[in-house]
Amino acid sequence: SSEFYFKSPQEMASLFECVPEAITHTLEIAEQCNLELKFEEKHIPRISLPSGESPDSYLEKLAKEGLQKRLDFLRQKKDVGENAERYWVRLEEELRIIKSMGYSGYFLIVADFIHFAKDRGIPVGPGRGSAAGSLVAYALNITDLDPIEFDLIFERFLNPGRKSSMPDVDVDFCMDRRDEVIQYVMEKYGKENVAQIITFGKMQARAVIRDVGRVLNLPYAEVDRIAKLIPSSLNISLDQAVGQEPQLTEMIQRDPKVASLFGIARSLEGLTRHASTHAAGVVMSNKSLMEYLPLYRGQAGEVMTQYAMKEVESIGLVKFDFLGLKTLTVVDHAIDLIQKNRGIKISLSEIPLDDPEVYASLGAGSNLGIFQLESSGMRDLLIKLKPESFKDIIALVALYRPGPLDSGMVGEFIKRRHGRVPIQYETPALEAILKDTYGVIVYQEQVMRIASALANFSLEDADNLRRAMAKKDAGEMEKQKKKFLEGAKKNRFPIKKAEKIFEQMETFGRYGFNKSHSAAYALIAYQTAYLKTHFPKEFMAALLTSEVQNPDKIVKYIAECREMGIDILSPDINESYKNFTVVGDQIRFGLAAVKNVGDAAVDAILMEREERGRFRSLYDFCKRVDTRKVNRRVIESLIKCGA
Repeated sequence: SSEFYFKSPQEMASLFECVPEAITHTLEIAEQCNLELKFEEKHIPRISLPSGESPDSYLEKLAKEGLQKRLDFLRQKKDVGENAERYWVRLEEELRIIKSMGYSGYFLIVADFIHFAKDRGIPVGPGRGSAAGSLVAYALNITDLDPIEFDLIFERFLNPGRKSSMPDVDVDFCMDRRDEVIQYVMEKYGKENVAQIITFGKMQARAVIRDVGRVLNLPYAEVDRIAKLIPSSLNISLDQAVGQEPQLTEMIQRDPKVASLFGIARSLEGLTRHASTHAAGVVMSNKSLMEYLPLYRGQAGEVMTQYAMKEVESIGLVKFDFLGLKTLTVVDHAIDLIQKNRGIKISLSEIPLDDPEVYASLGAGSNLGIFQLESSGMRDLLIKLKPESFKDIIALVALYRPGPLDSGMVGEFIKRRHGRVPIQYETPALEAILKDTYGVIVYQEQVMRIASALANFSLEDADNLRRAMAKKDAGEMEKQKKKFLEGAKKNRFPIKKAEKIFEQMETFGRYGFNKSHSAAYALIAYQTAYLKTHFPKEFMAALLTSEVQNPDKIVKYIAECREMGIDILSPDINESYKNFTVVGDQIRFGLAAVKNVGDAAVDAILMEREERGRFRSLYDFCKRVDTRKVNRRVIESLIKCGA
């Protein structure tokens, strides 16, 4: 109403002239209020612990037990020998840092919900992001990548110098069963203490043009044509679009209605348009979330925070990312098919990472369906590079990004890999750090190692250097360069060479990638390549099943099957199941992938076939199925595809 505004003191006094004490009492109440917002406090959820244990002691106990199991498993494959001491020293150091920062409870919570998922057969990724650099996470089975074997750095994940920053363990779960883990967390830690995080959709260039055009009652076809002229670049603004597309400039100058459309749209651009649920973020606290922030109920009735992700973290609440990864579902489905068809139980942890057939297949460009390596550009890169080791796959995942591709870094890497260009190191100390990447700085961790080896940077300080390079902060970089040169001088390292190495670090470091994340995703890529190489029918059936809602990908993967010599049998109401299945040396088309045939219709057909046997004719089919679910459109689609 017209009364919805903050009134002046005079207006309030006039409104309450019959009870003037109401005005004075408001000041008395305000003076008695003592609100102190403590942003530095972290509200880590409470966890149930065995009697006599604290979070610190229990984390240490579980980590040591877990590391012993990991080492026992490693000894079955290779001689660990004196290397075992490195693991125990590193574990003690990580535990010391985690305890000093007060994050023992955080690690116990993450380990708890991951163990829940694994105990129930819910596929969990081997790691994601910098958390793969933690030996404690590896010992607790939070991650499945040995950080010592792959030279991953803990301080890249948790820097003791930045006590305000929370650890951030992102976890990939099977897409179909991720909600089971979220439900478990809500039940264990209290529904009032757990919520998903809100995210706000903004009025971006195309959307704001469509919205304003609709309100101005402009013809839909005209607004649609204008919106489609806006380039589809990420986060492009209206001003940038007008600058890039001459037709838009011409239309604004020629037509006053279009000029008005753009004028209003510019004033609204960037404003929040709607609220939705963040794809992965879940917040948990030590008491009811209503004590810390306002809550909001989504369209499906789910409870979420009214604060977005950064604001949630800034008030000390703990965020966890529960991500759904389709590839984990594909791998799990493929393993089930292999056991069903061949009687072989595949354990991903026992797959050898040095299988020459897998690398030969990748080097030949067989990359369709392979996690992170599927694009046409990556196919060209695989053929040029011809990877021969797991370390090559890690590098590929890190290199295939716009920065390294545009800078010529990838071409240099390939030339050195094949010996077309000699590998030279400015100093012998760099060889141990850059040997795996043929003398090219590919990873952020390599920048950290160089600073540590040549200039005596602690890994904590080296991480600060890495952050300055990533942010391209000129002022901070000048400070870091001075510190690096001073450290190199103390090591009696020639200043000219030190300056040259720092310039190389700065040039390559700005494109450097997080090795921990690259290694974790390279492991999933290798696992999918292994399954495709050794169990092609089962893998392709699982892959096709994962894309039943995407006809373009179904066509592409069927063509790949034919390329691989695998026949695809047509859909058949008496032979097909919901998903793609393996029949001998062939794959039977799944009914769920037939256009216009939904899950309800497929379930009705399969239930009738199971209960009363095969369908004898079209008449028999029509007579027996539930025509409320299997309607005329479904039947026509089944006829057209020959089912």
